[in-house]
Amino acid sequence: MELNELSQYVIDGDGDAAVDWTQRALADGMAPITIINEGLIPGMDVVGEKFQQREFFMPEMLVAARAMKAAMAIVKPLLTGESRSSELRAVTGTVQGDLHDIGVSLVGMMLEGAGFEVTHLGPDVPPDEFLKTVEEQGAQVLCLSAMLTTTIKNMKVTIDRAVELEMRDQVKIYVGGAPVTSEFATEIGADGTTGDAGSAVQMVRGQLGIAAANN
Repeated sequence: MELNELSQYVIDGDGDAAVDWTQRALADGMAPITIINEGLIPGMDVVGEKFQQREFFMPEMLVAARAMKAAMAIVKPLLTGESRSSELRAVTGTVQGDLHDIGVSLVGMMLEGAGFEVTHLGPDVPPDEFLKTVEEQGAQVLCLSAMLTTTIKNMKVTIDRAVELEMRDQVKIYVGGAPVTSEFATEIGADGTTGDAGSAVQMVRGQLGIAAANN
């Protein structure tokens, strides 16, 4: 079985085909980590590139991410302890007072497609809940979202709390959402911001020194 077939099913957003291919590959003895690293991740890399190049839009991104997650749900329980311990981890969510989380959910799905173990906390998350989860998960990345000008201040509250708890050097903190600018991100001490999920993953990889999978 050719792993590029699985990558193409992800790109096409064909969840049923991705699941069927994954089940057959496992039955043939293919290692779960190979399916992830050489099939699912390269597929999502292409999806991210197409989104940045405006060849894909939000609907295509979502169906591709769902196809990836459907196949990932089959292989993740089969990973060995050693494979799990090597995984990168990220925490995502929307800051306290804000109920919008579609965009940051998509970022989380893209990070999963890039090989991260993602804990998504949803909307209206207090600073201490973000940071407790980062500590519990051993996460290297924290993604904060806000869609309202009245709630972006809670991004700074969360970052300041990380400094107060002496956790700031342990985690990269990224911010995003309609009212967030690069100037604002710099001003509050975030590690970066970006306008879309595909480039967000590239930014995270670049700052962590993680090479993209070969497509």
